[in-house]
Amino acid sequence: MKAAVIGLGVEGKKAVNSLLKHGWDVYATDLNINVDLDGLDLPILSMNMIDDKQTVSIVGENITVDLGFTNSYAIEDCDAIAISPSMFGGSFANRLLEDGELLSDVVDKHKELFTIGITGTNGKTTTVHMIKTILENAGRKVLVGGNGGGGFSGYYDLILEANEGDYDVLLVEVCDMTLDFANYCFDFDMVGLTNIGNDHMDVHKTIANYKNSLVRFFTGKTIFTAFNQDFNTDFKEASSQCIPYFEYQDELQLVGKFNLLNAGLATAICREIKVPKDVIRQALADFHAVEGRLDVYKINDAEVYVGKTDNSDALASVLAEKDFYALFIGTPRHNETHRLDILDVAVKYNPEVIVLFPGLDDTLDIAIYRLNSLGYMGNIITVSTLDQIIELVAEYSHEDAILIGGNGQDTIIKIQERIKLISEKL
Repeated sequence: MKAAVIGLGVEGKKAVNSLLKHGWDVYATDLNINVDLDGLDLPILSMNMIDDKQTVSIVGENITVDLGFTNSYAIEDCDAIAISPSMFGGSFANRLLEDGELLSDVVDKHKELFTIGITGTNGKTTTVHMIKTILENAGRKVLVGGNGGGGFSGYYDLILEANEGDYDVLLVEVCDMTLDFANYCFDFDMVGLTNIGNDHMDVHKTIANYKNSLVRFFTGKTIFTAFNQDFNTDFKEASSQCIPYFEYQDELQLVGKFNLLNAGLATAICREIKVPKDVIRQALADFHAVEGRLDVYKINDAEVYVGKTDNSDALASVLAEKDFYALFIGTPRHNETHRLDILDVAVKYNPEVIVLFPGLDDTLDIAIYRLNSLGYMGNIITVSTLDQIIELVAEYSHEDAILIGGNGQDTIIKIQERIKLISEKL
């Protein structure tokens, strides 16, 4: 079998890796010749530069990658096509749907499984892992994955894995930017909404647009929303059934009221599919924070909170819980300046120190300018290495609390690993 992968963003690269892993031949293409190929699991390849570096062809035993152009004949020769979720709804994607060539139509065993989707702005990954833990403790065979940005292997990997394995439940993390795409690819029996927050506004433009995307996604489905969620009236009208959930009341090792709501959502879904209360209670009592998500470590006198908080609502929910002496904030990509509004939230809570480090990109200068324009009067420090971050944590470790967050999941995971090691040795 041969598949074409159109677009080599996060999902495209994960699709290539998954297809190769599952024994497919792959033709991959991106019109951007400067696309970042880091993360692609490629063998040793031969490279052919064409037209004075305006196009590039990379050829391996079972893969061809064309950059700067697309070979339509190669696509026509494929059995299935994987497009970037951002292309969904365009004319090219619509033609594929008419012809039944999208990978989710060609490989469709996943549509036979009982499928639960978790979407929202913050808390998706934690909630997905809570549900997975509960269901597995109840004896269910669970396949989990989805949104590549959440640390999973992407939607296409989930489709391919479901085609080969023996599972009872398909559990999908759905990014709020890919709602229409996921709605087409999967047959959701239930959908849980964690929250609606201020993120990806470069795509949604307004909260109203985001809400409308959710209404389309929820139409005709059994959905779970927080008891006090904005737009619940709209969601209830669109859905076949709208079940409210509340903050979890039993033992939970995670910090923050937001995690009580995540646990409440996981509990409501699992109760609806008849998981016993005692199984849910024990699973959540034993549940630990997902790698890269907010956790707390003791270093000397300080509680050191570490976890990705890459949008203003995520950061505000943490800062509302504790008075932090210092905030360490990872900076966003150059094209994601909308995410700098986390600095607006940081300044509002007025810590003594704000430490900036490269999260997804080195946009330190832009972040410093933002802090100065906001009139922040505390101490601004910039660092560029993990060792420098650890040195400052040691310096502030006799204060009450420190938060390390912002953008850059991979970077924050590395910081978290070091902080955990130090904490365990003390």
